[in-house]
Amino acid sequence: MIDNSIWTEKYRPQILDDYVGNDHIKKKFTEYIETNDPPHVLLYGKAGTGKTTLAKILANNTDSDTLYINASDESGVDIVRTKIKPFAAHVSFAKIKVIILDEFDYMTPNSQAALRNIMEQFSKLTRFVLTCNYHERIIEPIVSRCQIYEVFPPSRQEVAIHVAKLLQKEQITFNPEDIKVLVDSTYPDIRQLINSCQRNSSDGKLDVNRDEIIDSDFKLKLLKILTQKEKRDIFKSIRQLVADNHISDFSEIYKFLYDKVDEYAPTKIPHIITILAEGLKHDVFIIDKEIGFMDTIIKLITEL
Repeated sequence: MIDNSIWTEKYRPQILDDYVGNDHIKKKFTEYIETNDPPHVLLYGKAGTGKTTLAKILANNTDSDTLYINASDESGVDIVRTKIKPFAAHVSFAKIKVIILDEFDYMTPNSQAALRNIMEQFSKLTRFVLTCNYHERIIEPIVSRCQIYEVFPPSRQEVAIHVAKLLQKEQITFNPEDIKVLVDSTYPDIRQLINSCQRNSSDGKLDVNRDEIIDSDFKLKLLKILTQKEKRDIFKSIRQLVADNHISDFSEIYKFLYDKVDEYAPTKIPHIITILAEGLKHDVFIIDKEIGFMDTIIKLITEL
């Protein structure tokens, strides 16, 4: 824990033991830290799942000089020439140098191309840790020079336990049902969850307006429709909900419907899971994903 009034920074893990989830990555990073010899690393995954935290833990727990750059702010070739290359080339008293390029998928292709030779030229003493949401935006010569790890969000249960401990440290009383609503509305973005907890905490209490959160969150509103609407109204309501929220990526919604199946179809779980699995499989290939999702909803409604 560090001295900061912003909870996401105050409780940002400083060592691997405090990091929640991704045990496969923690195991490898432990080796890198113990040998003080990390390779070039590329971390990718959804926003708020801990990529930057892992990068900083690796850098801060090795004998290294560290340069941190947020590539969404500094993405041009000039950054490579004026900041990255001079840092990689300078003499250091530490055993290695670590350059963290956060949100690396924002860097232009020309910047990435300029970086690849630097990664090779100074690899003996300088290591790069890259983070991104979309590794498809990174040129192949960069990808091939890195050890690649997908960062997965912890389970909802792990996240709920983690944030409950955080609230206890802040001496905030809470209702577990409020944490459940906040987790459901923000998952898998842990950063957003912690911010929501801080925003809704006052006078030593977590005070959550559940109805307001449900009405403002697409997934929770979808669940509410499935559990409360008359069967004949479900299709129309969900179709309108999708249109109003301009949804273009439904993969996370399929996973949410799977996680919550016991709440809206407790007696039809096997049938619903089969429907969701088919829908998710077709979602990968279909061009108009909204039509595919609504087709899944039609099949789901017939089982309710």
